[in-house]
Amino acid sequence: MLSDWLVVRVTQEEGGSFLDKMIAMVEGANRKKTPNEIALEILLVALSIIFVLVTASLYAYSAFSAGQMGGQNPTSAVSLVALLICLAPTTIGALLSAIGIAGMSRLNQANVLAMSGRAIEAAGDVDVLLLDKTGTITLGNRQAVAFLPVDGCTEQELADAAQLSSLPDETPEGRSIVVLAKEQFGIRGRELAHMRFIPFTAQTRMSGVDCDDGEIRKGAADAVRAYVGQAGNPFSEQCAKCVDEVARQGGTPLVVAKNHKVLGVIHLKDIIKDGVKEKFADLRKMGIRTIMITGDNPVTAAAIAAEAGVDDFLAEATPEAKLDMIRKFQEEGHLVAMTGDGTNDAPALAQADVAVAMNSGTQAAKEAGNMVDLDSSPTKLIEIVRIGKQLLMTRGSLTTFSIANDIAKYFAIIPALFMGLYPGLGALNIMGLASPSSAILSALIYNALIIVALIPLALRGVKYREVPAGSLLRHNLLVYGLGGILVPFAAIKLIDLIVAPLLAAL
Repeated sequence: MLSDWLVVRVTQEEGGSFLDKMIAMVEGANRKKTPNEIALEILLVALSIIFVLVTASLYAYSAFSAGQMGGQNPTSAVSLVALLICLAPTTIGALLSAIGIAGMSRLNQANVLAMSGRAIEAAGDVDVLLLDKTGTITLGNRQAVAFLPVDGCTEQELADAAQLSSLPDETPEGRSIVVLAKEQFGIRGRELAHMRFIPFTAQTRMSGVDCDDGEIRKGAADAVRAYVGQAGNPFSEQCAKCVDEVARQGGTPLVVAKNHKVLGVIHLKDIIKDGVKEKFADLRKMGIRTIMITGDNPVTAAAIAAEAGVDDFLAEATPEAKLDMIRKFQEEGHLVAMTGDGTNDAPALAQADVAVAMNSGTQAAKEAGNMVDLDSSPTKLIEIVRIGKQLLMTRGSLTTFSIANDIAKYFAIIPALFMGLYPGLGALNIMGLASPSSAILSALIYNALIIVALIPLALRGVKYREVPAGSLLRHNLLVYGLGGILVPFAAIKLIDLIVAPLLAAL
């Protein structure tokens, strides 16, 4: 509280207190897995099951074939285990942790604390962003931006009276009035003797000063209207129009009167944080829709939304309305990000796929979110989304490389393993591996070395490029798909040249 008194009555409501409702909504929120996360899990599980079945089938098939031909079964438990290790998606499975840790590290460098790697992955697919207005888009303190005189009063006369009535006012609004009068007209060096300051109260909704020149009051329009009416003076029609115009622009009008006569209006407005509009334009280019959430009336909200450059807004928002909006977008298949700083934002933050709490916000908001922006910048989500997209690109590239790897290892092991039963399979031994034993051992050694070799790429990440999904897929198939086939062929052959003589010597 910066002025006046706050009277609190504690009652037990039938539906519970405000805090009870907030806790219930937070506990009822549920973050679902992202489509990319579900797809990768299905892929890894499916490949693992398939390769287990293939390995078991190969043993039965080789035993049957050996029995028919009167030969010895070329497969053994050791060969089957080696085959399963080589063919199972161990490469991408081993690198997933490194990719996630690297994403969290890059996010920390951007001064954002992530509670989990899943949140960073989800950020890469976000297409809807909800932002709380106060403290997120705006600075949170209204500032005086203009003096609007009426009925023949000059702007300097209005500024002089407004500053005089604001000298004892320690609120951010009062301080801004004093600074604006000083900057515009150089009014400073006041003599405070013989002055009696009138503090703001919730009953009068005015503050001011009594001095040798008379009474000066500033406050809400209806309060000043009653003040001048007590002396039998009419309220200025020009002032009433000015008050309405300031409200339509999304500002807060403060009326100034001297000796029961209206001088004009002070325009207080929410100050948009620097660079917000340009950053929102960048988000729009990335395909992210921005929605401002505020408790303001629709007229004020529309004005601030237009100035900030957001795509849409939700006015007179309650915690329930925020939560319902996020769930509606999620039901439509969108991935939703939410930034906020208040306790009333906690339920929406708990439900959002990516929830960025401002470091300047409440503890409840920080605990409900899965990220905390230490700089309290609403546009930090641009950096978060880019890091998330880079993480997804890195994971997609290495997954492509891993699957291509399995194809190459298949050609290394299967032909060498069954050439004894089916000499015709020698045509598939295009690497010219010396023996089944050297082929299996070479593939196992390569399988271990390639994971170590790819860790630096997983940590550094694939370079982020803003390109369509189709172009990105073609690039991955060409670089990581083709590379995933060629690299194992060369590496396994090289290892075989070293391993085969050692096995022969044993």
